[in-house]
Amino acid sequence: MKNNTMMDDESAIRELVDTWMVATKAGDVQTILNLMTDDVVFMVPGLEPFGKEVFKSATEEMKNVRYEGTSDIKEIKVLGNWAYMRSHLKVRTVPPEGGSPVSRSGYTLTIFRKGPDGQWRLARDANLLTVDK
Repeated sequence: MKNNTMMDDESAIRELVDTWMVATKAGDVQTILNLMTDDVVFMVPGLEPFGKEVFKSATEEMKNVRYEGTSDIKEIKVLGNWAYMRSHLKVRTVPPEGGSPVSRSGYTLTIFRKGPDGQWRLARDANLLTVDK
């Protein structure tokens, strides 16, 4: 049985994911950056793991691309000030003016860390999205 603190932590993580998705759709890079730790590590197929600065640069380079997506959370497990989440993510990117949209989907494994300020932030993310056929 889950206690109230664990339920509150799970709710906070779900809210973080919702905020991330809304901010991505709005192109609000600063909000997204505030949702991750300074030492965040992203792992995606075909690239070396990268951190916050590379994420910021890549996001800013694609500022004219429109994003649509959904995150279907399959599991959240809170372990003190750490938590992990398994989810299925669907993302559709729509390039500006005449570009063809690209849809990707797949599973993610995300690790969150609760900071001294009590806020949960994304610390590690393994994103296994592939282009939909």
